[in-house]
Amino acid sequence: MQLNFEKPKTNRIFQNIVDQIQGAILNGQLKTGDTLPSEMKLKEMFATSRGTIREALRVLEQKGLIDIKTGVSGGAVIKAINTEKIMEDLDLLIQTQKVTFDHLAEFREGVEGSVAAIAAQRVTTQDIEKLNELLLEAKKLLEQGEFDTHAFLHIDMRLHIALAQIVGNPLYLANIQIVHKKILEAMSQFVNYDKQIVARNYRDLCDMVQAIAQGDADQARILAQNHVRLFVGYMKAGYTDEA
Repeated sequence: MQLNFEKPKTNRIFQNIVDQIQGAILNGQLKTGDTLPSEMKLKEMFATSRGTIREALRVLEQKGLIDIKTGVSGGAVIKAINTEKIMEDLDLLIQTQKVTFDHLAEFREGVEGSVAAIAAQRVTTQDIEKLNELLLEAKKLLEQGEFDTHAFLHIDMRLHIALAQIVGNPLYLANIQIVHKKILEAMSQFVNYDKQIVARNYRDLCDMVQAIAQGDADQARILAQNHVRLFVGYMKAGYTDEA
C-alpha cells in the first residue's frame, strides 16, 4: 500500500493528519479492514511526534473511522462507514430530552411520507412479495394466543427499512434505520402496546403496502404520515399518563 501523505503544517498538526487519513479513507485509497502503518512509521511519514500521531488516531477513532486494536497483531484498522456513530450521538440527544415527541412526529412524517411515496414509484414485483411476506409474519404473530409485542415491533421496523431499500437512496435508508433502531426504541417505553393498538398498526401497514403495490404515491404518503401521527400521539399520551 503506497500512501502519499504530506508533511503537515505546524498549526494544528494533528488535525491535518486527521484530514489526510480521513481523505484517504473517503477516496478509497484506504479500504475497510486495512491497517494503518504503525505509530512509529506514521511518525516518520508525517515528520511529527508520536504524541501527535496518537492524538490524531484518537480523533479518527472517535469519528468511527478506525478501530484501534491492542496486542502483537493490533494496530489502527479501517472500519466500515455506517450510521453507528450517528446513532450513538442521537441516543445521547434523546437521553438529554432534546428530542421531543413533536420533533419526532415532524421528522418522521417528512421522511417516512417521502419514502412511502417514492417506494410506490419504484417498487418491483419482487419487492411486493417481500413486503407481503413481512405482513404475513405480522399476521401470524397477531393470531397467536400469547402475543409477542417485541417481535411485532421488530417486523414493523424491518418493513419500514425494506421500504427505504426499495427507494435506493442511502440517505433515506440511514435516517429510517436511525429512527427505528434508536429513537423509537428509546421512546416506545411510553406506549402500552396492547393487542388493539398493534392490530391498528398492522392494518396501517397493510394499507400502506397496498397503496405502494398499486403505485399510488399520494395515497402511500398520506397513509404513512397518518400512521406516524397516530402512533406519536399514543406515545405522548403514554408519557402524560406516566408523568
